[in-house]
Amino acid sequence: MKKSTIPMKKLEKLLKHHKKIVFLDFEGTQYSHEMIAIGAVAVTLDKKGYIKNRKKPFKIYVKAKNKIGKYVTELTSITDDLLQQKGISFAQAMEELKKYVGLSFKKSSFITFGNHDMRILGQSIAHNMDYPKEICSQIQKNYIDYAAFINEFLRDDNGNPFSLVHCCETFNIELAGESHDPAVDAVNLANLYDAFVKNIPLVVEYYKKALPLYGHLPEPVNEMLKQLSQGATITPESYEEEIRKYLA
Repeated sequence: MKKSTIPMKKLEKLLKHHKKIVFLDFEGTQYSHEMIAIGAVAVTLDKKGYIKNRKKPFKIYVKAKNKIGKYVTELTSITDDLLQQKGISFAQAMEELKKYVGLSFKKSSFITFGNHDMRILGQSIAHNMDYPKEICSQIQKNYIDYAAFINEFLRDDNGNPFSLVHCCETFNIELAGESHDPAVDAVNLANLYDAFVKNIPLVVEYYKKALPLYGHLPEPVNEMLKQLSQGATITPESYEEEIRKYLA
């Protein structure tokens, strides 16, 4: 069997061996969670799973059926007037996204940070009877929640998952701009993916620290993991002693 060239076998499985990835970020309305903006970066991977080339970021505004909401406007600087001036319909926006990705659309994985983007996609489908079914279903079928993947290995000292910004800081990635701009968030996500696969030793160190924080392992095992993460030497005798203490 050919040895995997992507450092993480689990990631390779999630990618379904695709060599094309589209990093996505959707912004949505405050209450109806309809799509109001799309940011994307399409890339091609080399044999090692690293990004070998990428297209210029894609950004487009999408008209929603409902109002944006004050909180989202403050967060994204997107207003209802802006959507009226520059926005296009949801169906048109998805067609433009497909055109941006190109011929590899059906053979691409679509990566977001967190699952809220898929909720936005689902709500936009529900509010638009003319939505392009094939395009939307292709994204839903080949979607990967990168936050769920990477936060299996990275946790803060209290066991909490990392945000996209925190992940970028961990890998010393310079942020591409202000958060909540969908194109900027898509670029940051692409940079995070590439830094992750190129820095597996750093991931190993963080994973060793994270393992004792999950809390679903038996206490003796958790204690051994804590000691190992602090550089202690564990022997069969010390492991048995920890079990005896737990059962005492």
